[in-house]
Amino acid sequence: MSNPIHNPASPTIKNLEAAFAGESMAHIKYRYFAKLCRAMGDEATAAVFEATAEQEILHAFGHADLLFPKANMTPAKALQFAIEGETYEYTEMYPSFRNAAVAEGHSAAVAEIDQQIAESKEHAELFKAVLEKAARRFAALAKVEERHANHYQAVLDKLSA
Repeated sequence: MSNPIHNPASPTIKNLEAAFAGESMAHIKYRYFAKLCRAMGDEATAAVFEATAEQEILHAFGHADLLFPKANMTPAKALQFAIEGETYEYTEMYPSFRNAAVAEGHSAAVAEIDQQIAESKEHAELFKAVLEKAARRFAALAKVEERHANHYQAVLDKLSA
């Protein structure tokens, strides 16, 4: 049986992504409901929503573990996934949502979406900057390591002579 991980066409990956999205959304929704209940003075219901939200985030992490296995991940890969996701949001997802909101005359949604487009672009740029900085840092470390290796080799060569 082939491994479906990292195959975006895989039904398993699509299902895991949908489950991850659903559990993540439930986590945020239940946190929001807890906030509303607390504001209305219902601490007991707020506590139930918060406890359930914690379970939902654990479910989401379980799906994320399968989508992004630790053994296959590096900080650079995580940054690349983040860049791709944020770029998709500001170039495709939110613009299409914005068009629908404009067509419906939903000005509050248009304003929210415009803000999300700008923030998603900022997030992508931030992740790119971190990735570029890390690449420069690793390149510098590689040069230092190369100098050390050359030094050790020179010492070995002298000892062998």
